[in-house]
Amino acid sequence: MKEDHRRSAEEQPLKEVIDKFLNAYSWGGKMKEMDVVSAWPQLMGVAVANRTKEIRIQNKKLFLTIDSSVMREELLLGKQIIIDRINEYAGQQIINDVWFS
Repeated sequence: MKEDHRRSAEEQPLKEVIDKFLNAYSWGGKMKEMDVVSAWPQLMGVAVANRTKEIRIQNKKLFLTIDSSVMREELLLGKQIIIDRINEYAGQQIINDVWFS
């Protein structure tokens, strides 16, 4: 007996199904935020990542706790670069401001 491995009209690729599920429950943005947080060392480099003690995204704001006042000032001057780099990585605007502490 031969099995039929063709897709039916109702079948969809798993990626499409997952994307629809995430969008239906508004989790797509949260997943992107989690991706950015986990990619922080890749996005900003090891030196910045090692000085970053906390990173979170809330209401389109990136909150960073940096343990070096010198690095915090340097990052403050390049705030727009950080915003652009993160949004480019995410493929959409997930942040529009950066707050330091």
